[in-house]
This record gives sequence, C-alpha cells and structure tokens, in this order.
Amino acid sequence: MSVFMEPIILASGSLRRQEYFRLLSLPFSIMPPLIDENPGDITDPQALAEELSLRKVKKIIDLLKGGNPPWICGADTIISVDGDVYGKPKDRDDAQRMLQRLRGREHQVVTGVALYSGKTETIDCRSVVSAVSFAPLSDTEIEWYLNTGEWQGVAGSYKVQGLAACFVSGIRGSYSSIVGLPIHEFYVMLKENGYPYGD
Repeated sequence: MSVFMEPIILASGSLRRQEYFRLLSLPFSIMPPLIDENPGDITDPQALAEELSLRKVKKIIDLLKGGNPPWICGADTIISVDGDVYGKPKDRDDAQRMLQRLRGREHQVVTGVALYSGKTETIDCRSVVSAVSFAPLSDTEIEWYLNTGEWQGVAGSYKVQGLAACFVSGIRGSYSSIVGLPIHEFYVMLKENGYPYGD
C-alpha cells in the first residue's frame, strides 16, 4: 500500500533541483522567490548558504499571506575559495574572473537546504560542504567555456554536470550537493521532520 506524499513547494527556479525532485518522485510545485542575496555581515560560507535558503522559504511563507502549505524547500549553493564567496556571475566578465580564480586549485562548494513543515510550523536548515579541484585551465579553455553560455545563472560560473566536467580533476564530498541538492542530507531531513518518504 502506497503512502500519500504531500506536495512540496520548491522555492527555486533551478532546473537541477527540479530534476532531483523528479528523480526522488516527490510531488512538487515551483515558486522561485526573489530575495535579497546581500550577505550583509555574514562571512562564513555555510552560514550564508543556510541564510539564503531560509530567506527563500520565509519569502514563500510571506507570499502565501497566512496560508499554511504542508512543506516548503529552499536551497542555495555558493562557492568559497580562500575565504571569498562567489554566487552567480553578474555577467560574462564576472564569470571569467571567477573561472580564472578557480583554475588549477581546489575550492569549496556549499549548499544550504531549508525545509519548512506546516504541521510543526518549524524550519530545519542544514548545509553540506564539498570540494572541487579544477585543472590548470588556459585562457583559451576559459574563453571556450564562456562561449558555451553554460556559466549563466550558476554559482561559481560552471556546471559540474555539464561541459565543465572536462575541467574537474577531483571531487570530495557530495556530488549531488555540488549540482544543487544534497540528496542524502535532504532525505534525512524529510524523514526526521515527519515526511513519509521511503515508508
């Protein structure tokens, strides 16, 4: 006998996160919120990823104006290298600067996930840190990648599941988190917060 799974509002326009929700066979709708991504005084990458995820969930709660959806999930991914934090590039030049900074070295990919339960009216928020190593890219290789347009709208200006895989020499941690949603940790969050997944 199958267990009824309540719909989850995915507070993200990320196609990668949507693909993972479909992979997990989770019923969901999409509501990408516009939030203030200014880090303010937050300098810790994990704290920032979690804060941005929380902002997305809280924005949806606010937009629903008193409605109480059963579940909302927000997630955000940022890149950290030598204490500097990178989100989505503003333009091609910004993407070029990011890729030049990442080439030939290891950087951290931090994904925060916030899960709201309407039953308890609480938000569980966690983050996962993984590491990605890039080969020492030439300026020509960076220019080639920029011409693909794959850098647009993604943290750090690259998609590890796309053509940027040509440049990735090593990964430590959660691949799915680097893509945009740490599946294992998200599964644990669902179970611990009473969502009937895997029952």
